[in-house]
Amino acid sequence: MQKVIVASSNPVKVRAVLEGFKAMFPGEEFVHIGLKFDSPVSDQPMDDAETRTGAIRRAEMARKISADADYWVGVEGGVDEEPEGMIVYAWVVILSKERSGQARSASFFLPPEIAELVRQGKELGEADDLFFSRSNSKQENGAIGILTADAIDRQRLYEPAVIMALIPFKNPELYPLTV
Repeated sequence: MQKVIVASSNPVKVRAVLEGFKAMFPGEEFVHIGLKFDSPVSDQPMDDAETRTGAIRRAEMARKISADADYWVGVEGGVDEEPEGMIVYAWVVILSKERSGQARSASFFLPPEIAELVRQGKELGEADDLFFSRSNSKQENGAIGILTADAIDRQRLYEPAVIMALIPFKNPELYPLTV
């Protein structure tokens, strides 16, 4: 059984990582452990570089804290300004002792009123909760789940990025050792 450390205690992120690993390696067994970390970047990363850096640093911190694992995973959600408005996405970074993989999730535009709350300094989950009169939506279906009536939720938004970040591990002969 392989040990996977997720650099978050958020159950949405931990489940997304578990499902991504199960999809890519259906014959293998994994134990997934979520560890609470303070974000190494701002509470609400405001551009692609900061979001990606947050995922990288989360995975690296997990590796330092739990060196006996087989994989360390950082998932960081962020927003970015585009001419059409504010988009939301996440970066996933997966490290092993020998290689790494990275991928970005799909993205979507926020409604202008929620984007404005984020611009005013609110973290997206807090902005969602304020606007939709919810509580702790970031550990449930998130903005994407609220806006799509759960046609896709936060976990299902992250799962393909986990799968794509695992491509170098699924196909090690195609990717050089990177760590």
